[in-house]
Parts: sequence; structure tokens; C-alpha cells
Amino acid sequence: MKDEHQIFEGAAKIYRNEASGDVWQFRMWVSEEKKYVRRTLKTRDRESAIELARTMYLEIYSDIKTGRKIFGITIGELVEKYIEWRKEDAAIGNITHERVSTIRSHLSHLFEIKDKRLKVSELERTSLYDYANFRKLTNPTVRDSTIVNEQSTINHLMKFGFRKGLTHFETFDFRKRKIDRDAVIRRDTFSLDEYDKLVNYMRQYASKKASKSDEVCNERLLIRDCVLIASNTMLRVGELWQLRWGDIQSIEQIGDDDGSKMTLVTIWVRAEISKTRRSRKVISRGGEYFMRLRKRSGEVSDDDYVFGPISGSSHSANEKRYGHWKAIMAGLGIDYKKRNLTWYSLRHFGITCRIRAGVNLSEIAKIAGTSTTYIESHYGHIDDQMLKSAALKNFKITKDGLRITTSTH
Repeated sequence: MKDEHQIFEGAAKIYRNEASGDVWQFRMWVSEEKKYVRRTLKTRDRESAIELARTMYLEIYSDIKTGRKIFGITIGELVEKYIEWRKEDAAIGNITHERVSTIRSHLSHLFEIKDKRLKVSELERTSLYDYANFRKLTNPTVRDSTIVNEQSTINHLMKFGFRKGLTHFETFDFRKRKIDRDAVIRRDTFSLDEYDKLVNYMRQYASKKASKSDEVCNERLLIRDCVLIASNTMLRVGELWQLRWGDIQSIEQIGDDDGSKMTLVTIWVRAEISKTRRSRKVISRGGEYFMRLRKRSGEVSDDDYVFGPISGSSHSANEKRYGHWKAIMAGLGIDYKKRNLTWYSLRHFGITCRIRAGVNLSEIAKIAGTSTTYIESHYGHIDDQMLKSAALKNFKITKDGLRITTSTH
């Protein structure tokens, strides 16, 4: 060392050495962990280095006195501790198991930027400042809204570590990005023509002729019914996979407004499988698909999953479901990745169909388990034909009062 200068009567020091050149370094002994904290002050100016060192000492001293560890845990270890904690939340119903999988996926991108073996103590608030730029460079198709969600998950990780005394700061500072509101709320879904093609293709896909074995055929039949049930009930993907036969309260035939017969199903969505953690009753079309699925399933109990035959471990089941989705989209000639068409798109399709049918938005919100405001902002603008219909509506005052008419021009 050379050019040493004591900070707070020797509690810490700044110095320069051969390796650092003219850049000042900071060193402080932490007796509680029997290690030195060594950090660069990133300045060649002596007075600036002294001020930075005093601030750094006070921050470290404060962390020590509040029981926070300065050394020890790695980023990888912190992530695993956090995920285990969220698994406990899922076990008691505070969040869904699917949410835990999403959290793990979000945090996996952190390791693309920082080595999981890196000590948390080596991180600074600005260590991930350009996180969004890095994600865009490595994956140009990643959406800004996805990046925002990942950054939020990363900061929830840090808040967890801060509460546990494992990190020396609470959140990262991320560079602000201007996000187009329409890009955030846009939900890609099927057109009416595409959905008709999907339904027709499912008949071919789930046929014995197209299947290598009875086992494959039965699995494809399950996927076919799952597609039809998802688009009719408007259930979220996580709710769909965790649906049990005991949640199916009734199936009944009833006539619609045109006098045609349809089969309605009443489903009780339990709070523990709902994203909002609130239970709700769903009455929808598509009861015939549950009847068909129940007949093929044979003897089942109320505790059995409706889509049980494909359920192994959660990980392998999801791989199979998305493997089928990929095959179906390829059969239809749809670039589902570019369009961002997923299983969730079936829920979006169901909601937009109810909007097109003129169903009250508040009623749709109750069935879908969300707010009316959410429905208005996320789906109300999606169909150009709806906008044209609204523009063509007119009114006139008759002797009986106000009457709404639709122009034929």
C-alpha cells in the first residue's frame, strides 16, 4: 500500500497500490465475520475518496449493527432461499405453484448477467442498471412488459434478502424505459377464422389415424377437450391445470336465445387455485366437453384432476402441454412465437367472444375473475368490428321515447 489515509481514527482506510494505479481503494475490517471489506472508490481525487470512504464506512457499520451479513451468501444461494420461501407460500395457498415457476423463470435471466457464484456483497444498487439493454441484446424479441416483470421479481428477491439480513441494500436501480401502453396491454389472440381452423384441425390431430398409439391418441383427445374448455370457460391456465372433478358443480342442458340447445357447466374456482386468491362461480358453455372427458376418464373421484391423465410432475406435464401446443400451431401454419399465441390466448379469445356477443363487461369480469376496468382496458379495443358497430349505431326520438337504431348504410 501507498498513500494511506485513516478514516474515523483507523476504523477504515483508503489507499493506493501498484495494481490500482492512481485509483483510491477502501478497506475495513469486519470483526463479526473476521474478514476485510475491500472496494474500489473509482476516483483519483483524494478528497473525493475520503468523503466516499466515510459514507461507505457508515453504511457498512449500519448493516453490521442491524445484523446484516456483509459476506457469505452467493446470488445463486439467495435465489434458492427465496424460491423455497415462495414454495411455502404456494403450499398454504398464498400463491399458485404456477407463480413459483414464473418466479424461477424470471430469476434465471439474472444468471445470464451475473454469475450465480458471485457474492451478494459484491453487488451495488447500480449493478443491473442496464438489465433491459442486456436482455434486448441477447433476445431481441423479448417484450418490454416482460422485462419490467422480471425486474420487479428481481427486486422482490432483494427485498427478501434485505429483510433476512442477507443483502446490504433493498432494491436495484434499473434504467427507466419508456413503454408504449398499447404494447403492455395488447393480448394476442385468435381471429374467428383462425379459431374455426383450430377446432377443425383438432379433430384431425386427435384422431387414431394421426396417433402412433392408443396412449398418444388419448392424450391428444385430452388436449382437444382442454382447448375447447379453455376457450369456453375463460379460466386462467393455472386454474385450468388445477381443476378437480369436485369443482364441477353441475352440467345441464338449456335453450339459448335462439331456442337452440346448449350444455352449460357450473364450476367452482377455489381461492387456492385462483390468481386473485378469491373463489368464484363460473357458469359457461362447454358442458358437453366435460361430459365427454368424464366418460373417457372412467372411474374418478372428486379429488382427481380434470386433466389428470397428462399430469405427472408439474414440470413434465407442462412440457407435454406446450409440446402439444407447438405441434398444433405448426399444423395450422401459425408462427405462435411471433404472434405470442399461448394456452393463455384461449382465455383471451373467450373473453373477446363474450364482448362481441354484447355481454355486459361487469358480468364478463365476474366470470373471468378480474375487474371491469381490466376488461375495458385490455380487451375493449381489440376488435375493429366492434368499433365499427359502435360507430354505426344511431338513435331517434319517437312518440314512445328514445330508440336506438343501427344504420344499414
